[in-house]
Amino acid sequence: MKTGKIKTLISLNRIISNLKKQNKKIVFTNGCFDLLHIGHIRTFKKAKSLGDVLIVAVNSDKSVRKLKGKNRPIIKDKFRMEVLSAIEYIDYIVKFDEDTPIKLIKYLKPDIIVKGSDWKKENVVGKELSKVVLAPFIKGWSTTEIINKIKNID
Repeated sequence: MKTGKIKTLISLNRIISNLKKQNKKIVFTNGCFDLLHIGHIRTFKKAKSLGDVLIVAVNSDKSVRKLKGKNRPIIKDKFRMEVLSAIEYIDYIVKFDEDTPIKLIKYLKPDIIVKGSDWKKENVVGKELSKVVLAPFIKGWSTTEIINKIKNID
């Protein structure tokens, strides 16, 4: 299922170019978003509060397997993107296959990149191209931790 928020890189670039001509502030975040949780929602909310348009870049299934291992993702990318499209804070969603979103960041040139505060600013991909803001991290809420809790349920 395609929704109006899910875009190809080429169509998103056209949209963003037009928005920048209107002096709209573009905010970007990325991740696997394999099991959506409160940490993700709060990051999206914070990111959206920093600008006019929030772009969420989603790691493809291939990219997630490479980063997280052969048993991930739990949920296929097309379904992860569909779930994300229902979130009011998110304006556009784009998928990427690489290990990092650096190509997307270079192409789209967002004003701000948002990551969780479990990251260090100096380790955020694209820090030299855009302002980086760290959203509060909620301890105990990561997809890996959720998966581990589920594995240990008796």
